[in-house]
Parts: sequence; C-alpha cells; structure tokens
Amino acid sequence: MKYSHTPVMLKEVLEYLKLRRGQKIIDCTLGGGGYTFAIAKEVGEEGIVIAIDLDKMAIKNAKKIIEKEKINNVILINDNFVNLKNIISEYYAKDIKFDGVVFDLGLSGAQLADRDRGFSFQFDSPLKMEFRKNKRSSGKVEHVLNYWKEKDIANIIKKYGEEKFASRIAKKLVEHRVRKPIKTTQQLVEIIRSAVPHFYQNKKIHFATRTFQALRIFANNELENLEKALPQAVDLLKKRGRLIVISYHSLEDRIVKNFFRQESRDCICPPEAPLCKCGHKACLKIIKSKDGKKFIVPSEEEVQANKRARSAKMRVAEKYK
Repeated sequence: MKYSHTPVMLKEVLEYLKLRRGQKIIDCTLGGGGYTFAIAKEVGEEGIVIAIDLDKMAIKNAKKIIEKEKINNVILINDNFVNLKNIISEYYAKDIKFDGVVFDLGLSGAQLADRDRGFSFQFDSPLKMEFRKNKRSSGKVEHVLNYWKEKDIANIIKKYGEEKFASRIAKKLVEHRVRKPIKTTQQLVEIIRSAVPHFYQNKKIHFATRTFQALRIFANNELENLEKALPQAVDLLKKRGRLIVISYHSLEDRIVKNFFRQESRDCICPPEAPLCKCGHKACLKIIKSKDGKKFIVPSEEEVQANKRARSAKMRVAEKYK
C-alpha cells in the first residue's frame, strides 16, 4: 500500500531546530518522511539525517523516495528509538554529538489505513495494534482481552486511555469472551458500545478512541520507551543542540513536560529537604513559543487542513551543557 502521511507542524519543527548546512540531525520517528526529507534539504549534502522507524513499511517507502530523488544524506534505520544510543554507536564513534533530535509520537495515516494492523476502528481488522509489522503478531492485545482478569484489563484501559468507563468496558469484555473469543476490531467496538452510556456514544470523540489508544500504547510499550529514549537523546546532543517532541495525548505530553522541567533544574530534591543531596545539574533550557508558552500548537489553518493535528503539542528544549 502507498505510505501517506502529512507531517504536523513541519514549518515549526524546521524553524525551532534552527537548521544550518552541515548539521547532523536524528529523526527518531521517520514515518512518511515528512520531517526527514525536509531537514535533509536544509542541512544539505554536507549534513546528515539519521531516520529511525520500527515500521518496515516506513523504511521501504523512504528508500523509494531516496532512490527517486537521489538523496544521499539520509541514513535509514529499522529499529525502535528506545535503542537510540546503541543505534548511533553502530555508525559513529562514541563521542559523536548531534545538532538536533526530533520525535513525532503520532500514528501515521498509512498505519491507520493499514487493515492488517488493527489500529483503526473504522473497519474490521485483526487485533494486532503493533508498530512492528510482521506476518505473525505477538498476540499481546488479543491475549489480554481474552485471558486477563477483569480488574487488570480495566487498569490498562484507565491507565493508558484515561477512560472513565474503563471498569464497565472491562466487565463487558469478560462477559463477551465467555461466549466468543475477541479477535477483531469491530467485535471490540461493539463490546465498548454496549458498555458505555448512550450519550457517550454521540460525543465528538468516538467512544472507542480511548480504549483503542490504551491497548495500542500497552502493546507497544510506548510510554516506557519514551521515558527511556529522552535521556539518550539529550546525551547525544551537542551544546546548543535542540530536542523537539510532538505528542498527541496527555500521557505522552506529561512525560515530556516533566522530563524537560527536571532537566532544566539544578536540584530535584523534595521541597521539604533542607539541603540538596541529589547533586543533579540542569542540562536543558526550555524554549518557549513566540507568545511565551512552554509548548507550541498547530495554527488554526493547519488544523482545518489536517484534523489529526488538532491534539498535537510541540515542546522544545536546548542543551546548554
């Protein structure tokens, strides 16, 4: 299938990276290549862009673009960004530093449209929900829904989806699986429908959105991987190098916000501590938006043109040590 994806806040990413010819940049989430190839153009042939993606479909699509456009300053890596430092060490000396690192944590349009993955509730698909596309799924989501205890399923939906009807949904899932195993996205949608109140089914946000989000995040260890990758990204930045993260829901953004806040402070001891014992030293400076906020959001024009951009929030930090 054709890999289609519209990059969110591309103009802002390029602006806040403060790109120059010859720079080295890491794009931790290649996706459709929107950021990667725009950055590659700005840094020129003297520069380099390392683009990482766990999805082989994204890598395959980018290879076609590279061949067609004869691009020679992009390196493609099929891996998880949680392995960031190991990935870089395979290509460069240990002391290599980069001018910028970018994370776009959203799903691509191609991934949502791929009927074999089960990310979307718009059509019936197997319950895979995995970024790494293999012929055989790990079956993690299907196993949880069919074999885990009701309270544990509810905890996943509540923790990763912030779904207020998590307990009711989990109860219905357990009741349903006794009669028939849960194997497809449409089965899951109908079970959720039967669990939530009627008014909830007619809201602007689809009633299954939070449950699907929770299961996808859980299946791919998304939050844990982000927490592990952010310190690695900072270590790989040179002085005045910039780290940019675009998130699409509060769980991701909270991790980024708290990480930036912690790494922009010298002492992270509890407020009640009389003396600093942590020895922590700030290494980041939070870069604010033009209107003084600690994050940037898409313009109204972009949201109108690309509905997926409406929940995006971009945070930027600069390394100063």
